[in-house]
Amino acid sequence: QVQLVESGGGLVQAGGSLRLSCAASGSTNAMGWYRQAPGKQRELVATITSGGSTNYKDSVKGRFTISRDNAKNTVHLQMNSLKPEDTAVYYCNAVYYEINSWGKGTLVTVSS
Repeated sequence: QVQLVESGGGLVQAGGSLRLSCAASGSTNAMGWYRQAPGKQRELVATITSGGSTNYKDSVKGRFTISRDNAKNTVHLQMNSLKPEDTAVYYCNAVYYEINSWGKGTLVTVSS
């Protein structure tokens, strides 16, 4: 299984920006970010394939950008115009054929 290490979470005011990063210990196909707010289910935020195709949750389109560096096995999530409803633990995900790996999560808190 691929080990994933996230970084970049923190506290930011509404309207601010944060950049999340995730480093994978091995090869991956699709990578992505999911989030889980208190009392809610984990939900997809954005994904990116090894070829660069992206998919976003509707509510983050135009505000968040996912990118990856295949040579470094890293994925990033640039989050702009953050809203209090973006507050959650953000988890990095990587898929390599039938193997699905998760990071431990990084907390993002957006104050109003």
